[in-house]
Amino acid sequence: MNKSSLKWLFLSASLLVTVTFRAETINVIESNFRNIPDKQQLAVYWYWLAGNMSKEGVVKDLQAMKRVGINRVQIGMIGEGQGAPEGPVKAFSNEWWDILHQAMKTAGDLDIEVGVFNCPGWSQSGGPWVKPNQAMRYLAYHNDTIAGGSVVSLDLSLKNKEAQLVKVLAYPVISSKAKFSVLEDVRNAKEIHLLGENSVIVRSLTIVPAHKKGKTKAALYVKDGVGYKLIRNITIDRSNPELHVGFMPYAPVAASLPETEGKAFKLVLDKPGMIQDIKLSDIPVVESYAEKTLAKMWQTPHPMWDAYMWRNQPEYSSVFAVEPEQVVDLTDELDAKDRGHWNAPKGRWVVMQTYMLPTGTTNAPAPSEITGYETDKMSKKHIEAHFDNYIGKILQKIPAEDRKTFKIVVEDSYETGGQNWTDDMIPDFKASYGYDPVPFLPVFSGVVIGSEDKSDRFLWDVRRLIADEVSYNYVGGLREVSNKHGMTTWLENYGHWGFPGEFLQYGSQSDEIAGEFWSFGTLGDIENRIASSCSHIYGKKKIWAESFTCGGPDFTQYPGQMKQRGDRFFAEGINATLLHLYIQQPNDDVPGINAWFGNEFNRNNTWFSHMDVFGKYLKRCNYILQQGRYVADVAYFIGEDAPKMTGTRTPEIPKGYSYDYVNADVLLKARVNDGCLCLESGMEYSVLVLPIQKTMRPEVLAKLREMVKDGLTIIGPAPESSPSLKDYPKADIQVKEMAKEMWQTMTKPYADKLLYGKGRIYKNASLEQVFTELNVIPDFSTDDCLCPILFLHRILDDAEVYFVSNQSDSSVSFNASFRVKNMQPELWNPLDATVRLLPEFSSKASCTQLPMVLEPFESAFVVFRKPAELHEGVNYPQKEVLLKVKTPWMVTFQEGRGGPTGPITFESLTDWTSNENVSIKYFSGTAVYKNRVKLTKLPAKHVYVDLGKVMVMAKLRINGKDAGGVWTPPYRLDVSSLLKKGYNDIEVEVVNCWHNRLIGEKSLPASERFTKQSVTYLKADTELQPSGLLGPVEIVSFDYK
Repeated sequence: MNKSSLKWLFLSASLLVTVTFRAETINVIESNFRNIPDKQQLAVYWYWLAGNMSKEGVVKDLQAMKRVGINRVQIGMIGEGQGAPEGPVKAFSNEWWDILHQAMKTAGDLDIEVGVFNCPGWSQSGGPWVKPNQAMRYLAYHNDTIAGGSVVSLDLSLKNKEAQLVKVLAYPVISSKAKFSVLEDVRNAKEIHLLGENSVIVRSLTIVPAHKKGKTKAALYVKDGVGYKLIRNITIDRSNPELHVGFMPYAPVAASLPETEGKAFKLVLDKPGMIQDIKLSDIPVVESYAEKTLAKMWQTPHPMWDAYMWRNQPEYSSVFAVEPEQVVDLTDELDAKDRGHWNAPKGRWVVMQTYMLPTGTTNAPAPSEITGYETDKMSKKHIEAHFDNYIGKILQKIPAEDRKTFKIVVEDSYETGGQNWTDDMIPDFKASYGYDPVPFLPVFSGVVIGSEDKSDRFLWDVRRLIADEVSYNYVGGLREVSNKHGMTTWLENYGHWGFPGEFLQYGSQSDEIAGEFWSFGTLGDIENRIASSCSHIYGKKKIWAESFTCGGPDFTQYPGQMKQRGDRFFAEGINATLLHLYIQQPNDDVPGINAWFGNEFNRNNTWFSHMDVFGKYLKRCNYILQQGRYVADVAYFIGEDAPKMTGTRTPEIPKGYSYDYVNADVLLKARVNDGCLCLESGMEYSVLVLPIQKTMRPEVLAKLREMVKDGLTIIGPAPESSPSLKDYPKADIQVKEMAKEMWQTMTKPYADKLLYGKGRIYKNASLEQVFTELNVIPDFSTDDCLCPILFLHRILDDAEVYFVSNQSDSSVSFNASFRVKNMQPELWNPLDATVRLLPEFSSKASCTQLPMVLEPFESAFVVFRKPAELHEGVNYPQKEVLLKVKTPWMVTFQEGRGGPTGPITFESLTDWTSNENVSIKYFSGTAVYKNRVKLTKLPAKHVYVDLGKVMVMAKLRINGKDAGGVWTPPYRLDVSSLLKKGYNDIEVEVVNCWHNRLIGEKSLPASERFTKQSVTYLKADTELQPSGLLGPVEIVSFDYK
């Protein structure tokens, strides 16, 4: 492949999509909002767990999904170890193929779109068909020291059958004068003393960790007279030895030291037992070379913006570095059996044999019979072979007419670690950077080549190339082969474990992208902004999220609990919901097969029959949020370093404004219009914020210079050098000259604000200051700065649409200000698809202000589509109570679920768990409440049945006709067209969670239990969950306009 670095940077996302953000007319949108189209997607992960599957089960699953509005499934073949027992169906057996065929055919008949994970397991792309020479690989090495001055025999045949020779090199040994005795057993000591034969200047410390999990802080001291002086602090972190965070689990910890002369040193550890060996030397070492070569990666799920950025290294005399010209390539001296001779010059030489080895990572968690090496993520050829061996086999085995809705190839979040080498690495590297990487290969082992700075720059180029090729060859390669077969790709564009890419570029190469969030916890804090930014800057309409994932307790969560998180991430840009999780149910056992993870969106869950109500809410929100263009004021540049899983926000964005992360790829194709940064996707931003770092490649800085001249405003420090070794030192000179020109053009070179061309450069300013000077007011604000309201703004050709969300469990009243002028506000309620005027507002010079009230966790769309007009009335009129239902309720509990056998009279509405009847107390399932009420009048207003509170969901029927369902505050439904004067029959069908029954059965003998599940966190003394219709029930009216 002949690629240049500019080709990587300029490879356009227009290969994927050429659309800008468009929408239907607002009147069509209103019609679809009121009656959501069948084609509006609601998706679910459908895991087939550990061989527990059946033809009958997949048919019932799909039919149940169709009934509640799920019209897209993404099938994952998940292996053992997730809680479910090992089932009878082996992957690729005839029965397995029959079941998959039945599922595909049934989905097609039901018009349910099907996606399949591109490999077994959820991460990432592998299987037993992947050969060692197709796997993810790294550059391994073996060193021998020889004496030169004669012809040396070389026998470098590879002993490991999976190894592939890359290069055999030789470089001169740099002699060390440092010889230290270690006075303690390093394996157990908390203080380790090192005593030298003579006083020497030390420059590096290398620690070989013990082969066990652990993390400790360490401090190196030198004896200074009678005491000790601190040289530097070091962290020894090998707390996660899994291969998905590095193919060298216990890689050396290498630290550069300021030149320090001494004879006696000591290393003090917070925790003993973390070290196997230690070397203090006068010869420099490439600091953190294991981390910089991705041999050891970030060891927790959230590598933040600076996780793969390191401090500048000290510069030592060149006599302590091997010069690139001194590195000799001996590869051509070897015969076919890797034997040969070399006439070695005088002196001591290191002969370095480099070769590729598989990283050892496998697709996971997959059934054992279809587990194998992970495919090379830097090779289109190997990715295509992988596709042919799994997705391709499905296409071959199942006739096209029986898989007509099988359209999607799925890639979950990246969790499979890094690699640092591939077949074409050397020619690709030369094409990208214009220099030969071969003389620098000893840097992979920590040897300084040229200088510490040059060695670091070389490794920066390596990591950047890896990220580029993971994006274009892995994600792009899988997209290309999928598209050839009439399929599209779906990708979560980030990774929690060992992600080697750059998240924006990585997502750009997939047809669809997704974020992720859990029902609680921190997972989702960065993932969804990652996805939405990528979608916005590359012009993708849908922004999916793996939604409502959880890790227990089992069968306890319900949609009302999930709403806050879902709405939070709608406000971050998510607009397509994929539910996590539906586990294939091979039979009708209840509650059925489950795992340690995932909310149970399956047909055997008690509330699944009410999922259509929750699903319609999600679909309405998704539909509206997919229209038009996202409005943002700030673009935060993430920089050029890799790996990169998120951006940074310094200065922080003020409340009331929105932002995206942007990368060099889109900036190089951007333009400026009327002072705004304009991307090819159609996105516009008032301000570009640079990260606080000192490096930038000259081509990127040149583009920034051009855009500032054209009127762009930027905030950030001047770069000082290029991070790359490409065109060194010329590139550094170019960066310095451009930075001096841009950041120091005024008579006061250190002024915080500079005028350059038509634009502005703020060296160090808050966004509040910049927005004030640019006259950019908040897009949305409230009169109370502590008001827990989130928002998102989308602009259409003929309307402005805001999504506003109350994130608190209390009702909130506030005065809202929207950056819209002279337009009439309307409230579109996604709970019930109603649209009404908000007559109470005031038009200001640059905004519209209006009072609002949102119920606990309520969200709404505020839509501006018509010119402002005067209307009588208030936005939130007081309710009029027509009737308080105080008569007894007749309650019938679902048969076969351990409840009462006949109807039960509830004199008043109470929590089931407070009932003395244990068959009610521990009941889980459906109960139907019936009552008859008499109305003496029906006002000409909107009339509602308000159920007060329901645990956890309910559907209402009035006089035998469906009135809809409730699942979140306010628990009320418009029944204006269903009520009549006189007697009215009210029927409330309530569902709760399995939680209470599962707890109750733990105190019952086995003969009285009917539930079956595979994983549980619940115990006999776990607190019960309130359940039932709790009330109070009222019939009320509102005078809405």
